[in-house]
Amino acid sequence: MTAPTTQIAIVYHSGYGHTARQAQAVARGAAGVPGAESLLISVDEIDQHWDTLEGVDAIIFGAPTYMGSASAQFKGFMDATSRNVFAKGGKWANKLAAGFTNAASRSGDKLNTLQQMSIFAAQHGMHWVNLGLPPGHNNSQSTEDSLNRHGFFLGAAAQSDADVSAEVAPPPADLRTAEHLGARVAQVAQQLAAGREALATLKKAA
Repeated sequence: MTAPTTQIAIVYHSGYGHTARQAQAVARGAAGVPGAESLLISVDEIDQHWDTLEGVDAIIFGAPTYMGSASAQFKGFMDATSRNVFAKGGKWANKLAAGFTNAASRSGDKLNTLQQMSIFAAQHGMHWVNLGLPPGHNNSQSTEDSLNRHGFFLGAAAQSDADVSAEVAPPPADLRTAEHLGARVAQVAQQLAAGREALATLKKAA
């Protein structure tokens, strides 16, 4: 019997293309896990995908950090879920959730955006998956090419210089960190699905 495919949606906004590259890396990581597939959804097209999101196993949220918060366009998507998801009986309850963000500054208050996303996920009854990596560049022997070079734990963070195009930023280390997040969520989704199936089998046998 073939196990069902695990579906991971990446819902994101990108103002200048940098966060879109990060989103693509997250999608690559998720799709790289055998038995999983990823779906990239821009918030600009979200009205076409509300039904799709009801059927996925996990949703990974992504937005640039502007002025210490998620972008207005992403916040608009968050607000729209109150009528398209929350008011319709909590269609996202018990799905997995995770998040990523990008800013021009090394910090840029990106943690605030990740916290915003995690609270948003909690409001929908979702299970948050953290990055699962130690700080990557925190001693004299480490380098800027390390995974999680910014030392975030709640989600994946990237830094893109404000004066360069999305063709060269975020740097490879940040994109690999994003891939790690996508793969981690896909793996946890498969573990959760297997656990639910095992529990259902035990209940039938009881």
